[in-house]
Amino acid sequence: MKNKSVLFLAQGAIIAAMYVALTYIFAPISFREIQVRIAEALTILPVFTPAAIPGLFLGCLLGNIMGGAMLPDVIFGSLATLIGAFFTWKLRKFSPWLAPLPPILSNTLIIPFVLRYAYMIELPIPLMMLTVCIGEILSCGVLGMLLYFVLDKKRDVIFPQGNA
Repeated sequence: MKNKSVLFLAQGAIIAAMYVALTYIFAPISFREIQVRIAEALTILPVFTPAAIPGLFLGCLLGNIMGGAMLPDVIFGSLATLIGAFFTWKLRKFSPWLAPLPPILSNTLIIPFVLRYAYMIELPIPLMMLTVCIGEILSCGVLGMLLYFVLDKKRDVIFPQGNA
């Protein structure tokens, strides 16, 4: 039982660190109204382990803080990732093709309002929904699914006891 708790914490911490590192490395394309946050590819990980849920939330929170995001972005952007990760985990037993949908939808619905009210970007909300959605499709849908198929081949090695 204790080993399972340690494994959960370790997996969550590693995922958070990877999210922060990817957000920091790709900072020029990770923020604003036209963005492809490469770290969002990691939102596929709740399919493999529930530890990804807090890991992604913490990683997004720290990535936003380190990236100099405004407080509403730190809060609501991180919550969008948390919502997406939780519902990805809920869909894990269905088709893997459904896994990217929760983070795509949560970010598409939340982030444009953050951009408008935190950064005062005057573009129409529907346009920002489109740009955020395209970025999320690229990061979660394309990169996330590529990551899924690579990790799925080694699921038991990389995520032992992970999909509880």
